[in-house]
Amino acid sequence: MLDQVTKVHDEQRQGEAFSSGEQESLLYSKKFYIESYGCAMNFNDSEIVASILNGEGFGATKEVEEASVILVNTCSIREKAEQTIRKRLTEFRKLKRSNPGMLVGVLGCMAERLKSKLLEEEKLVDLVIGPDAYRTLPALIAEAGTGQKSVNVMLSREETYGDISPVRLNSNGVTAFVSIMRGCNNMCTFCVVPFTRGRERSRDAYSIIREATDLFENGYREVTLLGQNVDSYYWTGKEEGSTGAEETVTFAQLLERVAQISPLLRVRFSTSHPKDITDEVLFTMAKYENICNYIHLPVQSGSTRILQLMNRTYTREWYMKRVDRIKEILPDCGLSTDIITGFCTETEEDHQDTLAIMRYAHYDLAYMYYYSERPGTLAARRYQDDIPEDVKKRRLAEVVELHRQQAQRSMQLDLGKTFKVLVEGTSKRSEADVFGRNDQNKVIIFPRDNHQKGDYVWVKVESCTSATLIGKVVMPEYAE
Repeated sequence: MLDQVTKVHDEQRQGEAFSSGEQESLLYSKKFYIESYGCAMNFNDSEIVASILNGEGFGATKEVEEASVILVNTCSIREKAEQTIRKRLTEFRKLKRSNPGMLVGVLGCMAERLKSKLLEEEKLVDLVIGPDAYRTLPALIAEAGTGQKSVNVMLSREETYGDISPVRLNSNGVTAFVSIMRGCNNMCTFCVVPFTRGRERSRDAYSIIREATDLFENGYREVTLLGQNVDSYYWTGKEEGSTGAEETVTFAQLLERVAQISPLLRVRFSTSHPKDITDEVLFTMAKYENICNYIHLPVQSGSTRILQLMNRTYTREWYMKRVDRIKEILPDCGLSTDIITGFCTETEEDHQDTLAIMRYAHYDLAYMYYYSERPGTLAARRYQDDIPEDVKKRRLAEVVELHRQQAQRSMQLDLGKTFKVLVEGTSKRSEADVFGRNDQNKVIIFPRDNHQKGDYVWVKVESCTSATLIGKVVMPEYAE
């Protein structure tokens, strides 16, 4: 767990290696090892990279010592994340001394931001590849193999990797991410993403439907549509080979098309920007039972003054009205958020505004950070990082404690309720139990019996912890 972030569940893991089956390893003469850090977009990018490398004769290995190429897909969102990755790269450099032919590469956001330092000053890596340059990875590996330092961090206004079928890494065979867009046009002053991932572009709607359909036909029962800001998805074009007129597809329309693949395919999405989520999206969610009632709606701060400094383009009152509208159209909707404490010039009054908006929205889940200045961002250029670290941490602790109380209360309100749950796997606590999530994204544990991954079952909640519901399966007649 990063010092600067408290995570209330482990849906987005902080470091994970790709582990493949023995049969796949036998098919390839060259092996690669990949670790991913940060957001779901990074994990999805690693799946794209794996597909590209498979096409060039590389197979995955879970044993780093066996790899001829080690790749680290990086995150720059927090200073601590970069420190963690640097430490890992140092460990790989030591390993490389006993394996002279081994190559170490950095992918993703840190690659674009720190290319010169990583290659020349610190000499930690042999190749550096930005988020829009993954197609050139095989050529860069070949170049690095000759002793040259290889770099491609060019950003693109067109690249979406829409034609590449991702290799599902560490897949449970039930849930999968589907990228619908790349980049971001929102210039939030604290955020490095627009500089590391480039401008926003939406993926061909037909390629998204094909990917989601293929997943369903291969046994997957849930897809999460991914984007830095999914609500601004906007694609104009026509299906390949079609002689008809071009069409325009909004996010609400895309969401509906994915939901129509099958009522057995659950649909989630992340992330929504409060300024862009529309009533059309909310009504589409209400229309389809298989679109989950769960929205990640980052607030960042409850203070209008701080929101303006962050360039979030909404006020505290506007955000609260969006929350009201969500709960009006989707009364049972789960709501999660991101919160930053200690942003530049934040006062105690600003901090109290954040606590107050948490009490208003009643978040089921929150990702909570204290502010970490990122070089190159607008905030780093415009404002002084003037809040002492001990104050940032104290305010974060107060945010965390309030959320802990709210999360506990949210779980307790579900006692006695019955939910439709998609079985995702075996519980970490007991082989006799399985787990899944309900519509609102809450994890539920219940006895295994004869239930298999991918089954839908109805579970009545009998007890809970602050992060997990515990229940038992009720008779199938309940669903009828």
